[in-house]
Amino acid sequence: MIVVLAGGVGASRFLEGVIQVVPQDQITVIANTGDDRDVYGLRVSPDTDIVIYTLSGSVDEKNGWGLRGDTNNAMQQLTSYGYENWFWLGDRDLATHIHRTNLLRQGKTLSEITAGLTKSFGLQLRILPMSDQPIETHIKTPDGLIHFEEYMIKRQCSDEVQDVIFVGADTAKPAPGVIDAIKQADAVLIAPSNPIVSIGSILSVPGIHEALHETSGMVVAVSPIVGGAPIKGPADKLMRGLHVEVSAVGVARRYRDFLDVMVIDEQDAHLKEAIEDLGIPTVVTNTIMSDSVAKANLARAVLQAAGLHFA
Repeated sequence: MIVVLAGGVGASRFLEGVIQVVPQDQITVIANTGDDRDVYGLRVSPDTDIVIYTLSGSVDEKNGWGLRGDTNNAMQQLTSYGYENWFWLGDRDLATHIHRTNLLRQGKTLSEITAGLTKSFGLQLRILPMSDQPIETHIKTPDGLIHFEEYMIKRQCSDEVQDVIFVGADTAKPAPGVIDAIKQADAVLIAPSNPIVSIGSILSVPGIHEALHETSGMVVAVSPIVGGAPIKGPADKLMRGLHVEVSAVGVARRYRDFLDVMVIDEQDAHLKEAIEDLGIPTVVTNTIMSDSVAKANLARAVLQAAGLHFA
């Protein structure tokens, strides 16, 4: 079994390559739920939904989130009532959140709901939320704590980052199956997701960090930083705010205590020696996922780095 720790857009694109190489029934995705929040009274799980929508071929590829061809009637009506519209949700996307919220109110767990959604979209892989308990990623700014989604979307990452707080993580537990999946994995792949909030949120759940030390498979990470900048998202601003070097080396240091192999882009080949000086073997390859072939090639390179070979 292959386990992938996943955020949103970058992880979804990486997983598009993985499912070309590995049969879906041999893949378990552990999804970041630190971005989850209530919007218009509905529980939204952005990263989980992006993974499901992308792998099922349903995602709005232009945005990287939401459903292709969705309409905006509900949002337009909500705006007319005076609601803020910075967190824009399409009509069919809203149906997903209504469904999730309704089931939560009936007593279903987030794990059960996610499994149902995964099946509804025709996927055979297993997607596990990192925890069934609410954990919310907040950015500490001079104005106080701000939910990550508000920091990123509403405020356009304009605030000074003083710290990142995972509210609720201290008392949360890994979702059922998460620890066993990591410990029994043939390989644990860390997708090219934001190391501070996406992967950092997953690592904040008690027991997950320790499980990465105990896994029987190799742990291989793909750097989301290429040429000193993230491919997408605010990882650079968050890393600088926490005094982390914005480079593949900085990412490697974040994962150093449990990482077996680091995969970096060809543009960063000059950083290979610095990462290996940390005691982490490093593979240099093309990590820019420009098309389906590039995605599959990256997946094969990462799996090979983990000592596994697929056709």
